[in-house]
Amino acid sequence: MKKVFFTFLLAGFNVVAFNQVIEGTVFEIGTDSVISSATIYFDGAFVGTLADKNGNFRLDITKYASMPLTVSSIGYYSVTLTNYRTDKPLKIYLTPKMYEMNEVVISSKPLFRERKAYLKLFKDEFLGTTYNAQNCEIINENDISFNYDSCQDTLRAFATNPLIINNRALGYKITYYLDKFEYYRRSRSFMFVGNLIFNEDLISNKTDKNLSALLYEKRRYSTYLGSRMHFFRALWKDGMTEAGFSIRNSDDGYLSYTDIVRQEDIRRPDSPDRDIKHIIYSGDLKIYYNGELSTMIFLKPRVYFNKDGKYDNMVITWEGEMIKKRIGDMLPDVYNESYNSNR
Repeated sequence: MKKVFFTFLLAGFNVVAFNQVIEGTVFEIGTDSVISSATIYFDGAFVGTLADKNGNFRLDITKYASMPLTVSSIGYYSVTLTNYRTDKPLKIYLTPKMYEMNEVVISSKPLFRERKAYLKLFKDEFLGTTYNAQNCEIINENDISFNYDSCQDTLRAFATNPLIINNRALGYKITYYLDKFEYYRRSRSFMFVGNLIFNEDLISNKTDKNLSALLYEKRRYSTYLGSRMHFFRALWKDGMTEAGFSIRNSDDGYLSYTDIVRQEDIRRPDSPDRDIKHIIYSGDLKIYYNGELSTMIFLKPRVYFNKDGKYDNMVITWEGEMIKKRIGDMLPDVYNESYNSNR
C-alpha cells in the first residue's frame, strides 16, 4: 500500500501576537545581504506581501494572528515562523539553495523522453490524479529539473522558480514554493516539502453568480467532502458522526472525540482565535468516510490542529483514500463550506 508523507503545509500555532501588524527585514543567512522581493504570506491563504528593494516588509495580520508566517524567495529555502513577536521588527534569514551541477538533469533533446516520463511521474505524485489534478496546469514546468539516483532508486525534483499552477477545475491560481521532492520507486512512496499561496479566486467579488462560478462552487464542495480539511474541522467541533466520519483503532474498535482529543486554551484578548487542540494517541487511526478507509500513522503521539483544518503535517503519514487529494485538490484555509451545505 502506498504511504505518503505530506509536508506541504508547515503548520504551527504557538504565535505570540500583541499587535495586528508585523514589520521586518529579510536577509540572506551568512552574508546578511538583504533579499528584495521576498514573499511574506500565510501558507494556504490569500494574504501576503512583498519585501521592498531594501528587504523590508509590513503585513496586516488581523485575521491571521494565530497562524504561522512563511517567507519565501527565488533561490532560497522557505522558512516558517511559529514563534514571533510583533512588538519589534523581525529579522528573517533565508538559506540559499545550493545544487551541485551533477545533481540536476538539464533538459535537452536526447533526454526528452526521459524528462517527459519524470515530469508525468512528478505531476501524478505532486498534483495527484483526480479530476481536479488532471485539470491543473503548471505554467512554468520548464523550471523543473530532475535527478534520478539509481543507487537509491530515488527521483528528485528541483524548481528554480516558484511553480505557478492554474487549477481550471476549482478556479484557483496558486504559487507553490517547492523546497524538496523525492519519489522512492522501491516503496512507491514519496515526500515533498514546500509552501503555497493562493493568488486568485476566479469567482471572488462577483455579485451575480454565473454558471461557471456555480460549477466551481460545486466542485469545491465535492472536493472538501472527505478531505483532510473536512476531517479536522469536523473533529474540532466534535461533529464526526454528523459529518459522516468514524474513527477506529487498529482492532476496529470505535473511538470517540474524548478518546483522542485534548483541548488547550491559549487565547489572548487581542487574538481570540488562538485555541488549539491535540490528537493524543499511540498507534494508527483508521478513518472511515462513506465506507472509504484512510489511515493516519503517527510519527509522534501528539498532533495539534485548529478550527480551520490546519494541522501538523510533520508528524503524520497517510495511507488510503485521503492521500489521493494532493495539490490539485487543495482548498484555501478561508474556504467556507457552509454556503454549499445549506443549499
